[in-house]
Amino acid sequence: MRVLIVEDEPKMAGLLARGLGAQGAVVDVAACGEEALWRVAPGRYDAIVLDVMLPGIDGFEVCRRLRAERPDLPIVMLTALGDEEDRIAGLDHGADDYLSKPFSPRELVLRVASVLRRVNPPMPAELQARQDGNLRLDPVARTAALDDAPLSLTGREFDLLSHFLAHPGEAFSREELLSAVWGWEYGDLTTVTVHVRRLREKVEASPSQPTRLVTVWGIGYRWDPS
Repeated sequence: MRVLIVEDEPKMAGLLARGLGAQGAVVDVAACGEEALWRVAPGRYDAIVLDVMLPGIDGFEVCRRLRAERPDLPIVMLTALGDEEDRIAGLDHGADDYLSKPFSPRELVLRVASVLRRVNPPMPAELQARQDGNLRLDPVARTAALDDAPLSLTGREFDLLSHFLAHPGEAFSREELLSAVWGWEYGDLTTVTVHVRRLREKVEASPSQPTRLVTVWGIGYRWDPS
């Protein structure tokens, strides 16, 4: 596993690098957004750990640019403690996960490992592609298409869509989705809400009036097959 840490505070960057390195990761550090952008070449890194507050280009813009080039690249953002707006903005810009400071290096290692498992899960060869009307998803190739046009999905968005397509007509609470898709037994449920909204923007003809990924009031969400 090769990870790029984008953090301008040397002490924090060193702490994170040692924590990930102790788990066998090869770690590089970038001190600003500009450096992160030129360091990230196709296939060079397996995951990015990205601080929000950076000199020059901030973490949100770095995340947006990276996501445009590498939609499948796992990105874990680091945000200030209790700043919900930063967390939502990070998810909106395409982050797969986030951590609020302060946190332990072990927690970061677990989050990065969780993201990587979700992006590169072991898939049985016999697993069949799933189709719902004009939407097709291939869990083995990890590709999705709408009207035969490729869908650009983040790793978490793909997993969320895959989970819904595997359980059509079944309602899930946000807590259940957090456990099934993120692998967390507890966490900020805003993560699920934002990812559902982002997924609707990509698979619904009218995201504000969804007909596929619908809200089940008092429970959570359900996928209604075409």
